[in-house]
Amino acid sequence: MSLLSTLAPHLPFVRRYARALTGDQTTGDHYVRVALEALASGDRKLEAAFSPRVALYRVFHAIWHVTGAQLETPDGDATGPSTPRLRLMRIAPRSRQAFLLTAVEGFSPSEAAEILATDFSEVERLISEAQREIDAELATSVLIIEDEPVIAADIEALVRELGHRVTAVAATRSEARAAVARETPGLVLADIQLADGSSGIDAVKDILAQSDVPVIFITAFPERLLTGERPEPTFLITKPFQPETVKAAMGQALFFHPRGQERAA
Repeated sequence: MSLLSTLAPHLPFVRRYARALTGDQTTGDHYVRVALEALASGDRKLEAAFSPRVALYRVFHAIWHVTGAQLETPDGDATGPSTPRLRLMRIAPRSRQAFLLTAVEGFSPSEAAEILATDFSEVERLISEAQREIDAELATSVLIIEDEPVIAADIEALVRELGHRVTAVAATRSEARAAVARETPGLVLADIQLADGSSGIDAVKDILAQSDVPVIFITAFPERLLTGERPEPTFLITKPFQPETVKAAMGQALFFHPRGQERAA
């Protein structure tokens, strides 16, 4: 198989990564092109010990460091209205790389360690560091839609631990609607099956009809959301859940939602 055919499926994704990393498409594409030229000339090779995608990103990072590349500074006021791009640029460079590789590109921490030529524990530390920066910047108000008191209390504790404020805990669709009428949240954590037989899906539809807020579904019935119908479950966590999974999903949902910072408390 030729080098081009091996790498072709992965090129759009490494370009996406390079753009997010540098904050600029032209700059990102430049470093991807340099990496590809190094592969084509034989100056660099895809290491057989890794999958083609991991090997490509590894070459990209090797070129990045050899050329002394610097992360771009975002245009405009870095302290002004926030967007996902500006939020990315404010994360420390090494943590930004680990965060993007795992949260955006979908690599496991072990694969990210291979790409960054470091060890697993260091990648976990970098991801945690990025998560702390995200959590601190994106503190917001949260509506919890959950009918089981013990689970609701666990989720509320997680939310408060991350520095967010809970606007209400709703056990039914009507309670959720009433809570939103009082205050529009910056994030919604929703179960599907509620106390009175009403649907958390319908409750979320009610909310999204009024305001564009990020939603995370936490449910024992994920198949009810995997239908292709709206609201699309960008973030879906299956019960029983791990606290770290919920924390990571909240950080990512707020970070990548274009209006997340505008809703910060």
